[in-house]
Amino acid sequence: MPNPFVPPELPLQNIAWEDLLPSIIKANTALANFNTLLETIRNPLIFLNPLMTQEAVLSSRIEGTQASFSEILEYDAAPKRTKENYNDIEEVINYREALRYSEADLIKRPICLNLIREIHVILLKGIRGENKARGEFRKIQNWIGPPGSKIETASFVPPSPENLLKYLSNWEKYCHYEEKDRLVQLAVIHAQFEIIHPFLDGNGRVGRIIIPLFLKEKALLKYPSLYVSEFFEKNRKEYYQKLLNITEKGDWNNWIKYFLLAVTTQAETNAKRAKQVASLYEELKHTIYQVTKTKNSIRIQDFLFSKIMFQTPDFTKASGLSKPHAARVLKNLMQHDIVKIISPAKGRTPALYSFTDLMEIIESEHRRYSGRRKRRR
Repeated sequence: MPNPFVPPELPLQNIAWEDLLPSIIKANTALANFNTLLETIRNPLIFLNPLMTQEAVLSSRIEGTQASFSEILEYDAAPKRTKENYNDIEEVINYREALRYSEADLIKRPICLNLIREIHVILLKGIRGENKARGEFRKIQNWIGPPGSKIETASFVPPSPENLLKYLSNWEKYCHYEEKDRLVQLAVIHAQFEIIHPFLDGNGRVGRIIIPLFLKEKALLKYPSLYVSEFFEKNRKEYYQKLLNITEKGDWNNWIKYFLLAVTTQAETNAKRAKQVASLYEELKHTIYQVTKTKNSIRIQDFLFSKIMFQTPDFTKASGLSKPHAARVLKNLMQHDIVKIISPAKGRTPALYSFTDLMEIIESEHRRYSGRRKRRR
């Protein structure tokens, strides 16, 4: 039977700083550029809120959850509609709530073990894994391997529960250690947490939530808004292999280099998206005013950017218009291809609409939107 892994004490003594320097510079530059861009956007939450939802979808997908970005937006717009994959949707919603809770809590206290446990409580509320010592560090041995595998055939056996608090205490102290580079430190923090594997379920999701929290706490970002699950999900096999190479070969440096690449790639990708969202917002000011012919056009525009998917009563309320006037405005928005109907009204169930251009920006990595609206002017 494999012996429980004994993680190294932090800080690590064998980091190849000189070899990592090009990756460190590139990642820090990309992150700083993304942060500067967010500070120049008029209302960054218009961009960051759907990005948070996308992170919840992709981080949960790494663990096997199948709910899509559009399904979560539809649930937000119409939670009472019957969903076949409600359990998967609930997992994503929990992840997003855990993100929001932890970001708000960061104002009162730094990253700590109590916060980690509270995040775990929210993540597993009412879903699979809820009965696996929710919010409590494990008191029994766990292991990682293919579904149905036993500890004898496990690919990795985390530290024994007897020594868990010692390793977690060292991890917590390292979170507040003055390391030479914060992004290298974050790479180590994330990997060491996954290696310790302190919970019976949900370790991967908790570990990925820590990433934006650390960036916010150390003032690398004004908003805790760099989510790297998109990169990890696209490169899932490599993500797990790089972590496994740490425990099998002691290969921390290649893991750190991989993590820095994830930060660089995601910061650059999100910077492109932020520019596209800001451009789309400015571009639509004139268009929506011309289409709606109402002084409430900015109010309508802000609603579209904040909701993405919505039902008719929500639009009427947010627009500040009478029901007939709101219906005419909504019809005009559809005719000019600004919003699209997802499902028509049926009986007492109102119609469901989508502001697809914004959704496509969040979901797409490289698509360019310049020129798409020339036909609407």
